[in-house]
Amino acid sequence: MTLHPLLAQLVMPDKRSVIYALKGVISMALALLVSMYLQLDRPYWALVSAVFLQIRPESGLVIEKALCQIFGSVLGGGVGILILALFMPFPLVALAGLTLWIGLNSAASSMVHNTNFMYAFAMSGMTAVLVVILVMSDASLANDRAVFDIAQSRISEIAVGAICAMLVSRLLWPVTVTDSMRSHSRDVINRTLEYLSLELDPDSTHEQRHRHADKILEILVVLNDDSSAVAYEGPEGPGRSRAASLLCNKVMSLLAVTQIMGRFPRNHPELVSPAFAELLADMRALFIKIAEAESYEESYRQAQALRRALLEHRAAYVKESAIVIRLTQTAVELVADLVMVLRAYNALENRDQTLLKASKLRTHRDPLIGAVNGFRTMVVFMIGAAIWLSTASPAAMMMMIMPLVFSVMFARFPLTVLKPMLRRLLLGVVVAIPAALFFGLGLLSRSSGDFEMLVLVLAGPYFIALLALANQPTLPYGLGFCIPFTLIVQPGNNMTFGADMAASNALGLFVGISTLYWVFRLITPPDSQLMQRRLFKATARDLVRIDYQRRPENWFNGRMGERLLRLANYDQASGSPNRNMTDLGFTGLNIGHMSIRLRRRLKNHRNALVDEKLAQWQQVLADTYLDSARGHMNPRFREVSAELLKAIHKAGEPDAQTKTIEGMLERMALTFERTAGALARQEQA
Repeated sequence: MTLHPLLAQLVMPDKRSVIYALKGVISMALALLVSMYLQLDRPYWALVSAVFLQIRPESGLVIEKALCQIFGSVLGGGVGILILALFMPFPLVALAGLTLWIGLNSAASSMVHNTNFMYAFAMSGMTAVLVVILVMSDASLANDRAVFDIAQSRISEIAVGAICAMLVSRLLWPVTVTDSMRSHSRDVINRTLEYLSLELDPDSTHEQRHRHADKILEILVVLNDDSSAVAYEGPEGPGRSRAASLLCNKVMSLLAVTQIMGRFPRNHPELVSPAFAELLADMRALFIKIAEAESYEESYRQAQALRRALLEHRAAYVKESAIVIRLTQTAVELVADLVMVLRAYNALENRDQTLLKASKLRTHRDPLIGAVNGFRTMVVFMIGAAIWLSTASPAAMMMMIMPLVFSVMFARFPLTVLKPMLRRLLLGVVVAIPAALFFGLGLLSRSSGDFEMLVLVLAGPYFIALLALANQPTLPYGLGFCIPFTLIVQPGNNMTFGADMAASNALGLFVGISTLYWVFRLITPPDSQLMQRRLFKATARDLVRIDYQRRPENWFNGRMGERLLRLANYDQASGSPNRNMTDLGFTGLNIGHMSIRLRRRLKNHRNALVDEKLAQWQQVLADTYLDSARGHMNPRFREVSAELLKAIHKAGEPDAQTKTIEGMLERMALTFERTAGALARQEQA
């Protein structure tokens, strides 16, 4: 019988989870000790801060997250003070300003992919709310000194929790993000080599290829996010960060080039000569050998052997077509990118000062998604604020604080992921309420209330919840337990054990999280088809802008990484078996690479006429890409390609480069025709 993942995690935890939970309990106990020793007003906020830092416990990530929390808290505290300074006599205006600030933070959090940066926005919104609401709820605090003291206390409590969690992470059983990045790097390289082999395998299926490509994109995004945190792990950190960025960037180049090599023989077998078919078979065999190599040195040697084999194949060609010659050169470029990927992986182990700096994969920022997420969080806050204004209940204060934190943190997740996550979070809240009432009212009320008794009573439930927090599938259960449990018990120096207050806080948290769940269900981002069209339009804009970039390949790779992952997620959510939208994304990636390589071939044939025709061709290229995404072929592409080729011939004597350019233009035209035809047939079916 298969156990539920949560039950399996709690009953049979692995060693890593036990150590993780133990470190979490120690960091929370230390945060409570320091905040109680410093006589901070609400020490339990230090515990809340320490809990959030337990997610992804690697040292570099914890340090980055701690800095983000502190920075967000300082910024939020400053905004809270500013709102009160301007609008203290006008409570409704102050709440309106606070609502706007929360919406801006939520919108901004959906524009980043790094989870730690999302925490900064969540802390910024939460701290501003705490400062404003605590002052507005007590008329005796409505003076400049009291406002500043409240802001200072909230920032101090968050900072104490963050610093304590950071120290424990670094000093006790440290786990580094470097180790995680090495693991992800090995995984993504092996999967990329398998994907290269599948693309060249005539018997591979469309689903197999997409399954590998989707996983590669997921790992690349995680590796790219972690590369910012590894910079905090010693003097080698910045070098490893650059190596990870280069690895991600060059894997994107490999994906682009591999799409070219794989689609051509599948879609145009009549154009594949026997010599080129032999080259593809040799490439596939050597990709498998590289994947099976047991060391970097062996992989590097096999990659160099592949490069020599390709050069020998090219030298042996007799009367091959322009497109075959171009694709053979593409294969050589693919191997060059593969060598750089292997060198970047080696740089994660050993310093390599010769590596060039590459652009990080950038988050795709869609203002429409930001606006929807910002509005959704504002609605969640306004519901709590309306109840608070009408009842002045402490329960309503809880409704305004924690739901908005979760709303900001979860802003970027798609609804398919968000719904089960919020259900698990809500279940954690349901379990936390009776547990908090039992431990808070039942046990702590009979104790001395000093630090030792607090730790003795609370360590058990926190340890169990942190076990759930240690595993990604069960993380929402642990988070949903830890935060409400802390806010209901409210451990500190001067604890009050009133059943009415505890029940009020519990009710506010439950209703707040329930409200969050239903608001997220009712207010959703636009449908996937609209978002996919916006992604294609963004890709087309980038195709036009490529010529204005100093390092166009790195720039284009960086902008396409998360964009492709979003298209893959939309395709998966739609349940479509053909995955046409993901294919279109990859088509945009390899068309962009082809246009970049075309410019390199033109460096000896540039003049005013060629530049004019090239600019015209680039615009038509972007237009044709959008037309093909709608199932239409733009006849202008072949016309402007012919005009560009004619201008190139006038600029100088035809040579090997002009023949390669001719092959590139023909291959792009074939790609657009195939893509438009496939989508047109799908619409008719």
